[in-house]
Amino acid sequence: MSAESLGTTQRGLLQALLHNKEGLTVESLTGTLNVSRNAVRQHLTALERDGAVAKGPTQPSGGRPEQIYRITDRGQEMFPRQYSWFSEMLMGTLNASLGEDGATERLEELGRNAGRGIAERQPQTASDEERVAAAAAAMGSLGYEAKVAEDNKREIEAQNCVFHQLAIKYPQICKFDLALLSNATGQHVEHRACMARGDTKCCFRFTDDTTS
Repeated sequence: MSAESLGTTQRGLLQALLHNKEGLTVESLTGTLNVSRNAVRQHLTALERDGAVAKGPTQPSGGRPEQIYRITDRGQEMFPRQYSWFSEMLMGTLNASLGEDGATERLEELGRNAGRGIAERQPQTASDEERVAAAAAAMGSLGYEAKVAEDNKREIEAQNCVFHQLAIKYPQICKFDLALLSNATGQHVEHRACMARGDTKCCFRFTDDTTS
């Protein structure tokens, strides 16, 4: 979710908190946004539920102490942050210093390390399907909009690629995803569809063939 996807009042509320990191009370937000206290409370409840806002300390007001609300790290991440130019610069530097093959090996190494971290959080008794589900959940948390396919519990479909523009220019970036998923599940991964290649989604199928 991004700030742009929110309604006008919720976006304004988050922007007010973004510019006042120490936090604001309902009364302050009411005056800033020019909406009712009830409306502010309802929007705060929704944003708190989504993890974008959290309660801070209270402050004296001459009567009942007033609750302060603050924007969270997750809330701050909802505002645009352009990392693509930096990522492209890094990929260009990797290719120039290590060569395309060397850069690909480094990407696979990073993917393996990330995948092992996911695998270590799974019980040793987890089934292949459970490991695939855990990998899909991990991808989802990273912004891939990924889920296990409805017709195959050993297949992940991703509707969003966090490296999309970068992968178009540097297709080797997909090796990171494949290494991550293989090591997260302990299974071989077939990259059956890829948005960087023009497909409508990315599709990863898991098999027991670890020799491929």
